[in-house]
Amino acid sequence: MKIFYSVTSPYSTKVRMAAHYAGLDAEHVSTDTNADPAELIAANPLGKIPTLLTDEGLAIYDSRAIMHFIDRETGRKLYPRAAAKRTEADVLEATADGVCDCLLAIVYERRTRPDDKIHQPWIDRQWAKVERALDHLEKTMPRLGKMPHGGHFALAAMLRYIELRFAGQWQKGRPKLKRYLSRFEAVFPDFAKFKD
Repeated sequence: MKIFYSVTSPYSTKVRMAAHYAGLDAEHVSTDTNADPAELIAANPLGKIPTLLTDEGLAIYDSRAIMHFIDRETGRKLYPRAAAKRTEADVLEATADGVCDCLLAIVYERRTRPDDKIHQPWIDRQWAKVERALDHLEKTMPRLGKMPHGGHFALAAMLRYIELRFAGQWQKGRPKLKRYLSRFEAVFPDFAKFKD
C-alpha cells in the first residue's frame, strides 16, 4: 500500500499517524501536488492528498474515507465501538478538519493572489470560524485516554498545522489546547516522526 502525502498537509499528517498507530503497513510517498504526478493522478483524478492506494489498486481519498478504511482494515483500532463515543470522535474529527479547511482557505488566499487582490473580509470570516472552533474545543476538550481515536489524531494534526502557519496567533486564553500536543505525545510517542 501507498499513502501519497505532503508533509505540511494536516489531513496527510492525521492519516499517516493513524495508519502508523493502527499498524497499517503502507509506504508513505511524499508528493508535490503542484507537479500533477502521474501516479497520484492515476489514483485520484482530483490530484489531492492524502490518497491511499491499496495493493489491489483501489484508490481511497478524502482523509476521513481513508481513516475509516484504516479502521476497518486494522480491526477497529481507530474509533470507539460505543455509538455515543463514536459520535464524539466523529464530531471532534469534523471540527478539527473544519478548522484546517478555514486555515487553508486563508493560506491559499494569501499565497495565490497578488497583494492588491487579497480579499481581507474573506480572511477575517475564515479566521472568525477558526476562533469560534478553537474556543469550543477549549471548553469541550476531549478526554485523552491511553488509546487515541480518530478525533484525537485530527486534533493533533490541526494544532501542528495552525502552529506551523499561524504561530503565536491562537494560544491566548486556550491553555488546554496549548497543552494538548504534549499530552497527545505521551499516548502517541511517535508523534515527532511525522514532521517530515
